[in-house]
Amino acid sequence: MTRPVEVVDELASEQDWLCCAGCRVLIYRKRFDRLAGVCPECGQHTQLVLTQRFEQLLDSGSITAVDTGQTIDDPLRFSDRIAYRNRLTDARHATALSAAVEVVSGTIGGYPVVVAAMDFRFLGGSMGAAEGEAVTRAAEAALRKRVPLLLVTASGGARMQEGAISLMQMAKTSNAMAALDEAGLLTITLVTDPTYGGVAASFATLSDVILAEPGARMGFAGPRVIEQTIRRKLPDGFQTAEFLLRHGLVDDVRPRAELASVLGVLATASAPVPRRWGEAETDPTRYHPDQLAMKSSADVVRLARDLDRPTTLDHLVNWVEGFVELHGDRTGFDCPAVVGGIAILDGLPVVVIGHQKGHDTAELVRRNFGMASPAGYRKAARLMRLAAKLRVPLVTLLDTPGAYPGLDAEEHGQSSAVAECMRIMGGLPSPVVSVITGEGGSGGALALGVANRVLMCENAMYSVISPEGCAAILWKTSEAATAAAEALRVDARSSLELGIVDGVVPEPNSGAHADPAEASELVRRAVVCALRELRTQDGQELVAERRQRFRRFGTEP
Repeated sequence: MTRPVEVVDELASEQDWLCCAGCRVLIYRKRFDRLAGVCPECGQHTQLVLTQRFEQLLDSGSITAVDTGQTIDDPLRFSDRIAYRNRLTDARHATALSAAVEVVSGTIGGYPVVVAAMDFRFLGGSMGAAEGEAVTRAAEAALRKRVPLLLVTASGGARMQEGAISLMQMAKTSNAMAALDEAGLLTITLVTDPTYGGVAASFATLSDVILAEPGARMGFAGPRVIEQTIRRKLPDGFQTAEFLLRHGLVDDVRPRAELASVLGVLATASAPVPRRWGEAETDPTRYHPDQLAMKSSADVVRLARDLDRPTTLDHLVNWVEGFVELHGDRTGFDCPAVVGGIAILDGLPVVVIGHQKGHDTAELVRRNFGMASPAGYRKAARLMRLAAKLRVPLVTLLDTPGAYPGLDAEEHGQSSAVAECMRIMGGLPSPVVSVITGEGGSGGALALGVANRVLMCENAMYSVISPEGCAAILWKTSEAATAAAEALRVDARSSLELGIVDGVVPEPNSGAHADPAEASELVRRAVVCALRELRTQDGQELVAERRQRFRRFGTEP
C-alpha cells in the first residue's frame, strides 16, 4: 500500500483551507486543527509535530521536559551526496528539534506518565545514537518515578549514516524495556504512520500494550523491499493498523480523539488503591450445599446454555468504570472466542479474561460458539503474565463447551496452549478469582480456571466432557445425554459438595437469562468480596494456597 506521507496539502491560494490528499476534500483549517489533524470526511490521520502530539495526549499544564543527554553526532564521519553532519544541521534547522525523539513527563487523566515521542520530519524518524539514548533515558525516568512509559513511534528504521552504532540502539532500548518489565511498570506503544525497521523490531513492539492510529503502517521490512524480495504485489491494506489488528499483532486501533481517554484507563493500572477497598459490599455467595435447591441436570444444562445469559462483555459493561480490550497473541493470530483486557473495578485495576459466546447466531458463529483456538489461550496467557507483572488481580469468566477441536487448532498446538495457561495461572503472584458463568466445558474451561477462589453461578454447569459427548462414548447414543449429565453431576450444588468450586453465586428467579442485569450484579458482588479477602495476602501465599487447592483433588481427607 502506498499513499502520501503528508496527508494534507496547503492550497497556496486559500490559506484558510486545506485539501486532504486521501479523499481530496477541502477542509476548513480551524476545523482540521480542532480535530487534531484528522480528515473529517475520510478519517485519515496526518502526522503531528511533537508539540501537537504532547498537547493532544497529556493534561494541560502538566508537561515537563526530560533531559535526553549528549551523544556523538557523526561517529563514522559519513558522507554520501551530502555530508551526514550537514544533513543533521539541516534537519535541526527545519524542525527546531535536536533529534527525532523528545521526552517529557506529564499526566494523562491525572495519572503520571513519561512519554517518548518520535517526529518523522527529522530524517524520517530514523534511529541513531541520539534517538536510542532518548528512548533509554525515558525508560530510566519512568523507572525512577515508578510510572508508566508511553512510546509514540514514527520511523523509517535505523539510521544508516551511523552504521553499527545505530544498530546497537535496538539492543540498548530493548534492555531498557526489560528493566521496566522487571520492575513491574506498564509500558504502552502508540504506533503512528509509519513505523518500520529497527524501531518496529525493538522497543516499539516490546510494550505490554500496543495501540495504533487508524491506517498507521508498521513492519520490519517496508513494502517495496518485500515486493522486490518475493516478486509479487502485496495485498491492499498490508501492514496497516487494521491488518495488524486482524493478525493479533497490536492490541487495538483507536482514532486520535479517543486516545487520551483510553490511555487514562491504562494509566490507572499503576494507581494506588485504598486499603479498605470493597468493604461496603455484602457477599451473596452460597458456601454450603444445603443453601442450594436441588435441580435436575436437564434443567441445569438447558439454563447454562441459554443464549440470554450475560456474556463476559455484558458483565464488563455492568461492572467496570473503564475497560480497554486487548487483542491478539502477538504471533500472528487473534481469537474472538476469548476476550480480555485491563479494567477498573470499583477503582481497582484488574485484568479480566473470559470466554465470549453471543446472543444470536451471527455472533455465535463469529465467536466460534465460545470455543477458543490456540491463539485464544495464548492471548489469555499473555494477559495473565501482564497481571503478574503489574501485580494486579486476575478475574476470569468461564463459559465454553470446550476448546476448539478443529484441524487448525491441532496444527497450532491446542494442547500445549491449554497446558501453558494452567501452568501460568498456577504460579501467578496475584489474586485470581474464576467464575463459571455458563458452560464449564472440560480443559477448555479449566485453562482459565486455576484460581485461588473458584465460584460458579447457580445454573451453570462444570464437567470433564459434555453430556452429549459422554453419552456417545459410554452409552453409545447421544439420546442418553440426560442420564450422562446426572451421572457426571454437572450442577453447581454437586460441584460445591465435591469441593470443585468454593462457592455458588445465586441467580434471579428463573435464571440469569430472566434478569441479566441483576445476575451480573450478583456476580460482581461475589467477585469483589473474594478479591477483598485475597488482596490481604502476599504473592507467595497466593501461589502456595492456589497450588494446594488443586493438589488435594482425588486424595482421601
